[in-house]
Amino acid sequence: MMRNLLLLVALATVATCRPRTLVILENVLTKETHSSFLADLGEKDTDVTYKYATDSSLTIKKYGERLYDSIIVLAPSVAAFGNALTPADFLDFVDAGGNLLMTASNKVGEPIREIAAEVGVEIDEAGTSVIDHMNYDVTDEGDHDLIVADDFTKTKVIVGDSPAPVLFKGVGMAADSDNPLVIDILKASQTAYSHSPDQDILEYPLAIGSSLLLVAGMQARNNARVVVLGSHDMISDAFYNAKTQTVRGAANEAGNRAFASAVTDWALKRNGDLRFGAVKHNKVGEEPSDVAYRITDDAEYSITIEEMQNGKWVPFQAKDVQMEFVRIDPFVRAFLVPDSAGVFKATFKVPDVYGVFQFKVNYDRTGYTHLYSTTQVSVRPFRHTEYERFIPSAYPYYASAFSMMGGLIVFSFIFLYHQDKPKTE
Repeated sequence: MMRNLLLLVALATVATCRPRTLVILENVLTKETHSSFLADLGEKDTDVTYKYATDSSLTIKKYGERLYDSIIVLAPSVAAFGNALTPADFLDFVDAGGNLLMTASNKVGEPIREIAAEVGVEIDEAGTSVIDHMNYDVTDEGDHDLIVADDFTKTKVIVGDSPAPVLFKGVGMAADSDNPLVIDILKASQTAYSHSPDQDILEYPLAIGSSLLLVAGMQARNNARVVVLGSHDMISDAFYNAKTQTVRGAANEAGNRAFASAVTDWALKRNGDLRFGAVKHNKVGEEPSDVAYRITDDAEYSITIEEMQNGKWVPFQAKDVQMEFVRIDPFVRAFLVPDSAGVFKATFKVPDVYGVFQFKVNYDRTGYTHLYSTTQVSVRPFRHTEYERFIPSAYPYYASAFSMMGGLIVFSFIFLYHQDKPKTE
């Protein structure tokens, strides 16, 4: 009986460790039009809770603590969230470390635009669409706003190895040039622009060409992630099962499903999340310890780094991780060499300067969470008994001292025993 009780407690503990995701739906039809996306989300080892955008019980935090690890908002045209939730509440959620994924459309509501603007993404006004007269799909109804897009970011951890072209029908976005944290996940082609299909162009559009974003991301300084999709339809069942064909190309299966799955995995931190484990340092040939190093010692440093891939922690593999040995400024900077277990190592010579130093690893790459590790150590000078008995660089001084002593002996011998011959008349 006790064993069964302990087993139930262990299973409950494991269940509570699963990431919690809130999906906010615009209406009941969204479950039908986006059933494939929601089904894929249910297979991502996360506890999913569904709420409607106007639900009076909608809440994302309680007693000052967030109730979910991630929020997915599939309500692009919502005018106001239920339970008096405001865009500021979602921004506080991100500030607290939560992840956020939102979809927009050409009927985008002000709450979605306001949240996006606060994270460095400006969504064009409602009623506008992304138009491309050169790369529209053959099934377009005449406005050329059903386009085929394939200008993905080069960061594979976000979009996968080789994403296929996707169908897009929605609103355009532009990145805030003053925000270096925004990631251009999917850009429009050089011939695209954002405007209302039914109006003449009298003013310069929000953005044109490759500056026009279709999908944008942002990783905050606290490693929270935000993704904004300019098209609510691009993750719908209709687009998942469609084919892409421009007027100049052949028909191919749309890559919407694989692209949406990869971007969702990144937004929920199922990919690209880094953590470090054991940090060790020691003199070469000795066991790790906290004993101070001596100048010019040969030292060895190692750190274990793991990466989240498809929801599982695996050894991280990269060739650009560096370690710095810092005392105000770096005295040593060396690349860390990984092994198959994700243990990164470097061997170096301690500089001929004593003081308080730090082993520092500061790894910041697009698509990965910021990895930062510091370990403080002391470096001492030689003790008086540790210097060499005779220093080669001092040999000239030794020679001059002995030559002076030898000269004194010769002079003394000559002075004492030398006698001039008496002069004769």
